[in-house]
Amino acid sequence: MKKLAILLLAIVLAACGAPVAPTEQAVAPASAEPVVVTVVVEPTQAPVEPTAPAPAEPIVVTVVVEATQVPEAAAPPAEAPVQSSDDTALKLDEVLGKGVFTNMTVSDSNLTLRCAPRFVTFNVTALNTAITDVLFYYRITDLNRQYPKEYKNFGKMTAVGNGNFALDFSGENVHPDVRIDGAWLDFQFVGLAKSGDVVDRSQVIESFIKYTLDCP
Repeated sequence: MKKLAILLLAIVLAACGAPVAPTEQAVAPASAEPVVVTVVVEPTQAPVEPTAPAPAEPIVVTVVVEATQVPEAAAPPAEAPVQSSDDTALKLDEVLGKGVFTNMTVSDSNLTLRCAPRFVTFNVTALNTAITDVLFYYRITDLNRQYPKEYKNFGKMTAVGNGNFALDFSGENVHPDVRIDGAWLDFQFVGLAKSGDVVDRSQVIESFIKYTLDCP
């Protein structure tokens, strides 16, 4: 009995010392953790309300276009017409033109060497179409006409078109050899053809312009 008890004890002890076989259980695999990716998308349009759409704001676009051509300058204001010297000029008698010249005028009846007026302006119109140039002749004579000087050819007048001729004659244009303080300046117009030959001439115009060295 004792041996049986020892045998039973040995069997029990062996059983306790032997490793216990693990009991297998079906374990469900752990589910993968969800990956959350946040994507930020900038809206290209304003959100639309579910009820009534909001009115779109007007977009104002300013377009600047550079000019490719230089703008034309504004026409300058019209200038006031210049008063013709003929309006104030002294008119010579048409008889003195001898039918060769007309519209004969002189700007002043006084001419001085050192004082105003320092010059006078002559204007004539040739009636003869053969006249292409006009010579201006002058002479100085004392007021009593006792000692007249010889005539001098001053030269051609300026052609201003349509048979008109003009000349500015100053006190200094009188030749120094014939200057007299207190005298008459006599003058004459001589018409020339294109060849240089004399066509005709006006009368000698005397005692019309007074010449002085200083102020009259």
